[in-house]
Amino acid sequence: MKVVPGSAATAVAGIAPATEIRTPAKNVAGNTTKLQSAVLQPAMAAMRELPDIDQEKVASLKAALERGELPFDPAKLAALIERYHRSGT
Repeated sequence: MKVVPGSAATAVAGIAPATEIRTPAKNVAGNTTKLQSAVLQPAMAAMRELPDIDQEKVASLKAALERGELPFDPAKLAALIERYHRSGT
């Protein structure tokens, strides 16, 4: 499936269109409802404690690259970088 900006969206069975999706209710102070807060707050707190980069995983991948255990195609990497910068992202 290709997404073309400005084209009409095709409905998918069982999925509500974005116009029908409601945002969570807010209380007077602007916080999310108690149920959402009670469920999400512990998960959000745990996520805040995680590092932005998994240094152990980075070291593992770097070592595997150095040992030649992971394939590396510099031409493919260059093409992906070029495509990324052309897309305006």
